[in-house]
This record gives sequence, C-alpha cells and structure tokens, in this order.
Amino acid sequence: MNAVHNVLCSSGWWSRRVERELVPWGLEGARLGDDVLEIGPGFGATTRVLAPRVERLTVLELDARYCERLRDDLGNGKVDVIQGDATRLQFAEGRFSAVLCFTMLHHIPTVAQQDRAFAEVARVLRPGGTFAGTDSLGTGWLFRAIHVGDTLNLVDPETLPPRLERVGLAVREVRRGGRSFRWRAAKP
Repeated sequence: MNAVHNVLCSSGWWSRRVERELVPWGLEGARLGDDVLEIGPGFGATTRVLAPRVERLTVLELDARYCERLRDDLGNGKVDVIQGDATRLQFAEGRFSAVLCFTMLHHIPTVAQQDRAFAEVARVLRPGGTFAGTDSLGTGWLFRAIHVGDTLNLVDPETLPPRLERVGLAVREVRRGGRSFRWRAAKP
C-alpha cells in the first residue's frame, strides 16, 4: 500500500468504521465455526474485531512489516500471524471452518492471481466451510486517489459467482451496499 493508504488504514476513523459497519455487514448471518483464516488483514483493524468472535484465528499477511506490527499488537496467543501469499496458502487441505477477507481482493494484482487465491481458499476450507468478505466497488475519486501508485484490480461482483463456482465453491450471496459488496460462498 502507498503512504496515503497506510495512513488511512491505520487511522482511528477506519478502525471505527470497520468495527461498526464493515465487519458486522460483511459477516451478517455468516457461520464462522471454530478455526478461521483471515487473508490480508493489513494493519489489523478487522482482525481486532474478529478475534473476540472466534475460537481460533489465523491471519495471513503478505507484507513482513505488517506481520511484525500484527504480532506486536495481537500476539496474545489467540491470533496466529503468518507471513504468506494468498495464491499459495501454506495450510493443510480442509483445515479451516471459514476463510474471510475484507477490502483486500483488489490488492491482488491480476485476475489470474485472484482466481488462484480463490482456488486456494476452496482447498483449505472444510466441507461446509464458509468463504465470506467484502470489497470495494471502486466508486468515487477518493478511493481511486488513495490507490495512486498502488495495486488496484477491482473485482466485478457480477463476475464473482462464476469465478468462485469454477473453483468448487457454492455461492450463496453477492450483495452490493453503498460503495462495497459482500459475498458468501461455501464448500459443498
């Protein structure tokens, strides 16, 4: 992420928005189970909201600096912070009861890499496990401005269901809300 994006995502404003709006809307009605993976937590605003809600939480973050910060902030034994790539998950097949990601899919550089990440999510989910999250629709000049010099590869919510179905996930919902969308899928 660029410097502007870093400031925004580490702000109190973003943390409050995540806690009050993004995570509650993103997970409304979703069953998470006992062993949850969050992909791409960045500064951890979503992780801080998720940790008290689940029995076990593993977070996978690509950036080593963010991993260090997450370990310092959340290293209480309940959250396991792993540095890694969403397109090559280092976890056993069928391990997780749920995989979540919030406002991070647009940071995966190519459609092919996004699809590899979806295939990896399907691989590490248990049968009946949930894949849920949110991402931005990319509307508005401010959203585009905070991504100048940063990766911005928006996911079209209209094309998301067939992409998830191709990797073996059953899509339950894709819903727009404001400037974002959320999805629910499950491993049959």
